[in-house]
Amino acid sequence: MAYLSGWQYYENQGVNPDFTAPEDENWGSYQYVSLPDVVNNFMLMYQGDHELINNISRYQVLFHAKRAIQELNYDAFKEVKVLQLDVSDGLRFVLPPDYVNWIRISYFQDGVLYPLTENIQVNYSEGYLQDNKFRILFDEKGDMLKPEFGEVTLSRITNQTPSIYLNENSPFDGQEGYCCDGNWYFEYAVGARFGLNTETANANPTFKIDKKGGVINFSSGLQGKSVVLEYVSDGMYELQYVEQPDNTYKPLVDDTKIGVNKMFEEYVYAYIKYAILNNRFGVQEYVVRRAQKDKSSLLRNAKIRISNIHPGRLLMNLRGQAKVIK
Repeated sequence: MAYLSGWQYYENQGVNPDFTAPEDENWGSYQYVSLPDVVNNFMLMYQGDHELINNISRYQVLFHAKRAIQELNYDAFKEVKVLQLDVSDGLRFVLPPDYVNWIRISYFQDGVLYPLTENIQVNYSEGYLQDNKFRILFDEKGDMLKPEFGEVTLSRITNQTPSIYLNENSPFDGQEGYCCDGNWYFEYAVGARFGLNTETANANPTFKIDKKGGVINFSSGLQGKSVVLEYVSDGMYELQYVEQPDNTYKPLVDDTKIGVNKMFEEYVYAYIKYAILNNRFGVQEYVVRRAQKDKSSLLRNAKIRISNIHPGRLLMNLRGQAKVIK
């Protein structure tokens, strides 16, 4: 890794001669070891004629290093990405290109984030056009003709089925109650029944993620509102754009921008070592198990280090538990 002067770090001057990189390109970079450095260090220190691993190709080390970084991004790094977008009239939110899994989805209003509840029931569908005899219609290519929206999607967009407890067919429709801050209250427990499904009884907006379609489908009431998605990625989506002869730009993965936190650097080396030994023919079982134990212990230690368990945080939690809720 190349060390930077204060001027290069804060202003990003002198790093790129054409000054095309953003000013914050190097901020916080000292926390990480780049992927090329990880591969170079492993090839230099962990493989050779007098080491346990020898005759290993660089591309194999690169593959296992990427797999280690991906696994760490899923549940150990705690590096959450945040994306804020406005919801379209179709009540959809397109997932970001590096999305792997969601952590929390909220809508932003008056400076406050309101977490949304996931609806496990289906709230979107496709449909096929049919004739009056219910036969599916086809185009000239033989593909099924589809409407713009399926019936389930259309009912959600047009707010026809907001809740089983908040429509004209509800057993509580027409009952006397009072409204406070937009919420209705009754003298009896509305919906106090065994097996109540909170998704269908929730008056607040809900969501369901269509993973294959790459979108988040929301219930009615969120058109035009700002939604915040907190999610995790695998750490591999770092691109550079290379200009082509036809003056277009082709996106390519930039390995120099892929990195691992220094607290997990030793674990990555242990992961690569274990992965190679575990897949190599003729390696004794006790050698593989020892490598696996080393990998697991280093992961535990790194997680403890990065958890940032400070006395102030523990004291704050203990004081919070001792409070009486009035």
